[in-house]
Amino acid sequence: MPIVDVRSPEEYRRGHIPGAVNIALFSDEERAAVGTTYVRTGPREAVLQGLEFVGIKMRGLCESALALKSEQLRVYCMRGGMRSRSIARLFETVNIQCMVLEGGYKTFRRAVADEIAMQRKLYILSGYTGSGKTEILNELKKKQQQVIDLEGLACNKGSVFGALGQPPQPSAEHFENLLFAELRKTDQTKPLWVEDESANIGKLQIPHSFFNLMKTAKTIQLQVPQSVRMARLLKEYGSFDCTLLAESIRKLEKRLGYERCRKAIELCLAGELRQAAKILLDYYDKAYELQFSMRVPETVIQLEFPASTSVAEIAERVMSYEL
Repeated sequence: MPIVDVRSPEEYRRGHIPGAVNIALFSDEERAAVGTTYVRTGPREAVLQGLEFVGIKMRGLCESALALKSEQLRVYCMRGGMRSRSIARLFETVNIQCMVLEGGYKTFRRAVADEIAMQRKLYILSGYTGSGKTEILNELKKKQQQVIDLEGLACNKGSVFGALGQPPQPSAEHFENLLFAELRKTDQTKPLWVEDESANIGKLQIPHSFFNLMKTAKTIQLQVPQSVRMARLLKEYGSFDCTLLAESIRKLEKRLGYERCRKAIELCLAGELRQAAKILLDYYDKAYELQFSMRVPETVIQLEFPASTSVAEIAERVMSYEL
């Protein structure tokens, strides 16, 4: 049954139930005007103004609902009040049965917070930059393991290069909604694998309650030769325009230092990507070591893999350490 979000476009962009379609009762400007009228002159005038806005759009709203090709819809607004109930009655005039979410989006957001904070049998896949953690998570998923790709949900690969080739990041609110939707698919009694991350992925922050679970979870640390990691990074990022890569490197100037940053950019623009990547990899390895040193040693299992080990073989060995 399709889900219809009847809030304004801006409310929808800020965050919505994953999979919901936006059929807005009011535009952003109309919603603001109705709100102002409510404050200044009371609910009756606000309702009349709302009716004036909606009257000329009734046919279009119904046509949008009919285009979903379903005889039943689930409908919600912010609090399950007038907007969702009014549009539900309108849709019913064209023989579409509507169920209104009690409490609206506010109720959904409370469910999001509760789900994200829930205790789980969480496992962290860790390793230096270029270890192939995302590939291994995908392989674990093929082997019927429960996996959540946090970087995939955040549309960012977790470094200054993380936005390259990715769509725009969702809002912080909607990132939580997407995480909720994935967590709802999992069984709490079975292992759940996620990649080791810092508190932020691009411009987004992992919800505090979930990040706290990650910090104390059992961690598999992959020990992969630097040559393998280098080859993987060159394959992943080498196809991007050198000017885009240079712009990303420039963001590291404060942490790399002026001279190392300048050298890495010069090498990059000259097409010497391996040498540029070596400078960056040295930096990322030290940053990873500092971050990883904060983990409780008793929660860490280190697994070493020679260069010839395939992703499937690594995944099989990782699975054998479910505790």
